[in-house]
Amino acid sequence: MRKRELEMRLQSVLPFSDPDASMEQYMTPAVMAADILFEAYRNGDIEGLKVMDLGCGTGMLSIGAWLMDAGMVVGYDVSEKALAIARVNAEAQGADISFNLSDIRDVDEGADTVVMNPPFGCQKGHADRPFLEKALTLSDCVYSIHMANTLGFVEDFCNKHGRSVFWHRTYKYEIPHLFSFHTKMKQTVEVVAVGIR
Repeated sequence: MRKRELEMRLQSVLPFSDPDASMEQYMTPAVMAADILFEAYRNGDIEGLKVMDLGCGTGMLSIGAWLMDAGMVVGYDVSEKALAIARVNAEAQGADISFNLSDIRDVDEGADTVVMNPPFGCQKGHADRPFLEKALTLSDCVYSIHMANTLGFVEDFCNKHGRSVFWHRTYKYEIPHLFSFHTKMKQTVEVVAVGIR
């Protein structure tokens, strides 16, 4: 599948119906998701492998991994509302994905590759840290999205855990006006996607 085709398929993924600000439930843009997953695919980290999506939300990365021929895809999220939408999204794409209700800290099954867009820590400081810690225990390969200004922290964190960031790419991430504390119709922030081994 070409990257543009993947992006077009992901454009139809339904967003959160009632997003929770405390969990920073923002949709991963289809363009960004397709780019990251295509990179993972080119690196041999998707096709035929078990891929796990931690904090899967409505299934953007999970469905994208399935569309890129992952052998098995498992998603975990703490929100039943999000998982209900994820299941609808997967069915619409004909995707066979196991979506599970769980705090990511309680996940104990491993995977070949973990993909995730964890909370950035804007509402609760260091909210992405438990995701990083868990991902590194579950897989030898992780693709994750973080605020661009935390790249140094992510690299140091990985090094302390005997791992390293082998790839990273910066994106402009448009956050729409979803919550009462948002003062603009949309806010653009810089985020960085990282590949970790």
